[in-house]
Amino acid sequence: MQPVVDTVTGRVRGAFDGGSDGGVAVFRGIPYAAPPVGELRFRPPRHPAPWDDVRDAAAPGGGPLVLDVWTPDPGAGGLPVMVWIPGPGLRDGAGPDPVCAAAALAREGVVAVSLTYRTGAEGFALLDGGTPNAGLLDQVQALEWVRDNIDRFGGDPGKVTVFGHAGGAMSAVALMTAPRARGLFRRVIAQSGAGHHALRAEDARRVADRLARRAGARSASAAALSRVPPDLLARAASAIAAEFEGRPDPRVWGERLSHPAALPFAPVVDGELLARRPVDGLRAGEGAEVDLLIGTAAEEYRRFLVPAGAHRAAGERELGETVSRLGLEAKAAGVYAAEHPGCAGDALAALLGDAFYRIPAYRVLEARSRVGVRAFGYEFAWRSPRFGGELGACHGVELPFLFGTLSRAEGLVGAGPPERLSGEVRSAWVRFARTGDPGWTPWNPVGRPVWRFADPYSSLVEDPGAETRRLWDAVPATR
Repeated sequence: MQPVVDTVTGRVRGAFDGGSDGGVAVFRGIPYAAPPVGELRFRPPRHPAPWDDVRDAAAPGGGPLVLDVWTPDPGAGGLPVMVWIPGPGLRDGAGPDPVCAAAALAREGVVAVSLTYRTGAEGFALLDGGTPNAGLLDQVQALEWVRDNIDRFGGDPGKVTVFGHAGGAMSAVALMTAPRARGLFRRVIAQSGAGHHALRAEDARRVADRLARRAGARSASAAALSRVPPDLLARAASAIAAEFEGRPDPRVWGERLSHPAALPFAPVVDGELLARRPVDGLRAGEGAEVDLLIGTAAEEYRRFLVPAGAHRAAGERELGETVSRLGLEAKAAGVYAAEHPGCAGDALAALLGDAFYRIPAYRVLEARSRVGVRAFGYEFAWRSPRFGGELGACHGVELPFLFGTLSRAEGLVGAGPPERLSGEVRSAWVRFARTGDPGWTPWNPVGRPVWRFADPYSSLVEDPGAETRRLWDAVPATR
């Protein structure tokens, strides 16, 4: 018999996701907001229309602002809740990913939720007459749905952990400092994303102006861009993102947007939802009531260089130029090269991985320590054998381990990845969701301890990559 749950907007019929221990109930495509089309495009999310019949929630789908729920027992009551905000980036679509299906987490005794939200221009463009940070507001709306409904699926609305990867992690940290989201969650796990990637309003308007020109709109207003078909707007946004992946012209984009670690579509400091950059809010003590676990993969940027062989094509000149553009002293090129002696491209990958991921994560940990709030750090160091072993511990490699979907990710993790490590990561995340403690020493500014997930065994390490980490101490934390 299929499971049926009565939500505040109507009844939903799910299915059982089979497994060795009897499976879990899964409900897919439940709308938490009305579709953002027509007059609702570029506007805040609104509640979905209620329905009278039992809604089929057994298969993926249902619209752009929907969520999926996995539960070990809808009638259990009081279970911890884990809400997944997917990436991969705030410019890309955030639809369901089979690698991130959360049945394995539910089998650990939590209610898991995964949501979709507006990204790219639809979610983060700052338009005249539009709604800033619509994508973040979608996430708040989804968390309000969790507050109002999750007990009907066996979860405790007072024990919610928000976790996300890349753009989802950036979003989770941003929500820690957003008054609109206060009280909707108790803990955050931020994977490969932190609190630095937020745009000043003037920079976001510059992006919106360029977006309007590329899309053929008469102005960078919500009214004008509402007339642009979504697929055409997405292509215009992708073209802008491609410029940022290369070398943005500072004469076009200005100094801040031409920085190598800048993103064209990201949370905007709008003075309403976000009063300042999230990392600055954390330094001021915002979000102190939220437990935090944050970390990165050990070799993040190899995901973006190795598959196309770009690391082999990079030379010492590119390494030196990137060091300069990032604001580091010239000696940093030699330090990175010495720490990564394979080739200049290996040093470049480490440098860019620090700029985008590791150093922002450390600065969030430092911000928490500054106001006396406990936080935990981690590093995922298992190296993928793909591309002759050169892909390494790259961006996103931990996801199939966390979700127990290794068989669906052979292109990323290869054949025969260690199942033991999958269970270890998942257990740590669930333990944190239950207790606020993943099972290792909290981070502190003296030893800088982080838990390193590795094979054949994991361990607590102090200040990994200390020499390159110290190079960033002289770089103002303004990016």
